[in-house]
Amino acid sequence: MKVPRPVIKRMPVYYRCLERLKNEGVKYVSSQKLARRLHLKDSQIRKDLSHFGKFGKRGVGYEVESLLNDITKILGLHKQWKVIVIGAGNIGKAIARFRALEKNNFKVVAVFDTDKRKIGTELLPGLKILDMASLRDFVGREGADLAILAVPASSAQAVANDLQKAGIRGILCFAPVTLNCAIPVEYVDITAFLKTLAYSVLTEKYNV
Repeated sequence: MKVPRPVIKRMPVYYRCLERLKNEGVKYVSSQKLARRLHLKDSQIRKDLSHFGKFGKRGVGYEVESLLNDITKILGLHKQWKVIVIGAGNIGKAIARFRALEKNNFKVVAVFDTDKRKIGTELLPGLKILDMASLRDFVGREGADLAILAVPASSAQAVANDLQKAGIRGILCFAPVTLNCAIPVEYVDITAFLKTLAYSVLTEKYNV
């Protein structure tokens, strides 16, 4: 049975919460306590987890470390994912330098660009900006899994096509465009989030 996307999107939220509980020294947690922390219904949490198996014990709750390990495997974070970044502009550079990625088992192994002035520049020790012309050879040689797309909307689809042909298995797209891809794509559109937030603020204001 296919797991609904809203459920999948909540799994990293559960992961983050359980990681914090573990760091706080908490051994067991109930669905009610998890729900209070995450501002969700406890029935929602139990239903979400039921898509992946049986977890927890009645009257005891969930063993924090055990459930964290289970969700780690569900999300595939028990292995390291090799990530490439396409586009060495401000967003691309910031992502490549974002230390939290590697802590979560996402290792940026290369950054690509078409700007000859940027190619060869070292962003971090051992991480240079490479020429897009070398993309297929690099992916074939290094076995990269995922790509982060930080290019203008006008070139995003063409680059996505190249990524698929190179063997990339999933794309995180920062370009404000909807891609036509045969592989999974997730989108990050900051302006869209801000527009949604602005609407929520206005609605809240007028409901007072």
